[in-house]
Order: sequence, then C-alpha cells, then structure tokens
Amino acid sequence: MSSAPASSKPGSAPSVVPPALGAVSWHRYVVFFGIAIVGCALDLASKAYIFWWPPGPGEQGEWWLWEGYVGIQKTVNTGALFGLGRGFSSLFAAVSVVAIVGVIYWLFVRRAAHDSLLTVALGSITGGILGNLYDRLGLWHTAEVQKEFHYGVRDWILLRYGEFTWPNFNIADCLLVGGVAVLSFHLIFRSPKNDREDEKSKRTGEKAKGAEEKPAANA
Repeated sequence: MSSAPASSKPGSAPSVVPPALGAVSWHRYVVFFGIAIVGCALDLASKAYIFWWPPGPGEQGEWWLWEGYVGIQKTVNTGALFGLGRGFSSLFAAVSVVAIVGVIYWLFVRRAAHDSLLTVALGSITGGILGNLYDRLGLWHTAEVQKEFHYGVRDWILLRYGEFTWPNFNIADCLLVGGVAVLSFHLIFRSPKNDREDEKSKRTGEKAKGAEEKPAANA
C-alpha cells in the first residue's frame, strides 16, 4: 500500500513534488535537427549560388528585385549580426561553437525539448549559427577572394528605403532573428506559471479519465 509524500512537520499540508521529466521524444530530435540542418543548407546553398556570380565581394554591383527597395548585393561581414563587432571573427566563431553545445545540452540533457515552441526556436537559431559559422571558419573562399574576406560571413540581401540602406544580411541572419522572435513570444505568452497551469490541467484530465475507466473495468 503506497502513501502520498507528506511534509516532515506534523500537522502541515502534504508537500507536492513535481514529477521528473521523462525522456525526450524522438519527434523533438527530428524537429530540432530538421530545422537546423535544412535552415543551414538553405543558407549555404543561397550564398554559394549568389557569390558564384561576378563581380566578386567588395566590388560594386546591385541587382534589384524591387527597384530601389529589395535587391541583391554581395558583401562580406567580418563582424557579427548586421555588421556589428567587425574584426572579431575568431571570437565569434568560438562563441558560436559554445552556443551550439549549450543549446543541445539544454534541450536534450536538461530536457527542455519537452517544450515544442522552445525546440522550434532553438532549432532556427542553431541553423543560423551553423550557416554563419561555416563562413567564419574560412571554409567558403577560393584563391581569388581577397585575404581580408577569408574569415568573413557572406551577406547578399539588400534592403533600401530612400537614403537609408539596412546592413546586408543573409538567410542565416533571418533564422537567428526569427528564432529570437519566437523565444520572445515564448517568454511573454508562455511563462512558467502558464506552463505549470497547463501541466496541472493535464494531470487533472488524466485522473478524471482514470476514474471513468475504473468502474468500467470493475464491471
């Protein structure tokens, strides 16, 4: 006969210990790695195709998809997102590796992947990190590319409005920004309190279902 866990102090209410999270479902692995790998592949394929065109990076050349607003212009960024922190490619590469290891540990060792929205957001962010990390490791350039660009990130999406031009970016940057946006949504609308309430409702529903099935089994 089992008994419910009780508080060590006599007369006090029984303490409720939240159940430990079970193993992460294989579906979560598919979602996370699927988004990361497909996103990274799209980024690398688009950069390889765009940078195959002449002229080379650093040279003037614009191809407008929407004249004066949206176009293609090849540039190489030796900094971080949208050109911030130029000249620290090696540092950003090291931070990227640490970030990927941290994300995988958090999701699948600490089992944060039980949260589907968190899995999607971090999958997108990981895909973006991988796409830009490939460039920062100097795996993309050929002998014709100037030495100053060897460890830079290839950017090609051009946005302009009047006299204002947004720093060029790529699909990896879009994945990073999109993932952060989903994380922000998660923080605002899916707080730990809401998650606890959802878990409580789920346990209540399971108990009610069990109570309904028990009389049927006795019959």
